[in-house]
Amino acid sequence: MPVVREFTLPDLGEGLTGAEVVRWLVEVGEVIAVDQPVVEVETAKAVVEVPCPYGGVVTARYGAEGEEIPVGAPLVTVAVAPGEGPQPLADQDPPVERPLVGYGVAERPAGARRARVGARGASAPAVPVAQAVQVAPVAVAAPVAPAPVASAAPGVVAVISPLVRRIAREHDLDLRTVAGSGPEGLILRRDVERALSAPAPVAAAPVAEGVVPLRGLRKAVAEKLTRSHQEIPAATCWVDADATALMELRAELNRAAGPKISVLALLARISTAALARFPELNSSVTPDGSGIVRHTAVHLGFAAQSERGLVVPVVKDAHALGTEQLGSELARLTEAAREGRITPAELTGGTFTLNNYGVFGVDGSTPILNHPEAAMLGVGRITPKPWVHNGELAVRQVTQLSFTFDHRVCDGGTAGGFLRFVADCVEQPGTLLRQL
Repeated sequence: MPVVREFTLPDLGEGLTGAEVVRWLVEVGEVIAVDQPVVEVETAKAVVEVPCPYGGVVTARYGAEGEEIPVGAPLVTVAVAPGEGPQPLADQDPPVERPLVGYGVAERPAGARRARVGARGASAPAVPVAQAVQVAPVAVAAPVAPAPVASAAPGVVAVISPLVRRIAREHDLDLRTVAGSGPEGLILRRDVERALSAPAPVAAAPVAEGVVPLRGLRKAVAEKLTRSHQEIPAATCWVDADATALMELRAELNRAAGPKISVLALLARISTAALARFPELNSSVTPDGSGIVRHTAVHLGFAAQSERGLVVPVVKDAHALGTEQLGSELARLTEAAREGRITPAELTGGTFTLNNYGVFGVDGSTPILNHPEAAMLGVGRITPKPWVHNGELAVRQVTQLSFTFDHRVCDGGTAGGFLRFVADCVEQPGTLLRQL
């Protein structure tokens, strides 16, 4: 006899408490293989596919699309044939689930196809078809004999006369809305004529406003920004900088063979250099507010636009990377975010954020800190502006730099020193970057 195993929603990383069902990948009655993705869910971090560690026949699914499922709640139940898949673990007390394949990257074996119980031509899954047919009654209810009109299930229309049906069809009348006056609720011609002669219901006034529920990423962002605004006494300072030399350096570097260097990569390298000189800004305040955690590694977050909205991928150990390496990692994470392939691990663990809002065509911003980080560097658009250069008025490539910081971790002198160093690197990148 098959054993029905229950697969619950696991913790998808970073202590997430739940996930929203985006799309079911299997149906009840379908035969699945071990580690086959069964559902696509959206967490506060990313959209991922969840593989099931059991192979067999899906006997139940829990949660409709759009519904949030808590971690530890049932996702699916699977009827596992003896000796198949992870069945030996069922003998343990309590049963132990086998480890899952990595979320979002698990793929079906080459040539494997989903198979329904009894489907002609289905490929062989984890549970042999012969055994799957024996398991099928677990998921399929027994047939029910037709009930008389008086005890018909809700939605069954009690109509015998073809004339009654034709009149209703010609007048676009839904017979399910008509109360029958005949024996056992039978709908007669007079019932249809009475329904047609009744005054039409007054249409409800159009709704002028609607409520869009906060779900998934938008909900997580709202909660995080609210917490940041409530807990962190943030302050912002800013300065204009002449980025002409920075743009010239980038053009010079990109004339050489090899990967092209982006402005963001140069700014990321300048940020890690600035944090090396002002390490107190690569920190966070403890949850109870009693201390400051100084981070030894710089995990650099940066804002990136995706179909799910604005996300913040994290370049791990950015302090150990050169400009070309930073550019390569920034490009990889940006592409993954845009294509929806980014993982929760790549969106967490940041210690400092670089926010290039200049891509939106704006000059300045006072952002809310990415809790629990203590600082964020913002960069506006680089655009031609009048500027005094070498004592003369000239048109130069100018940008506005802003720096938002947690005032608990440092005073204005430290924040100002950090921002001034960044501005100097932007204005004289050749000289200062060679000294780093």
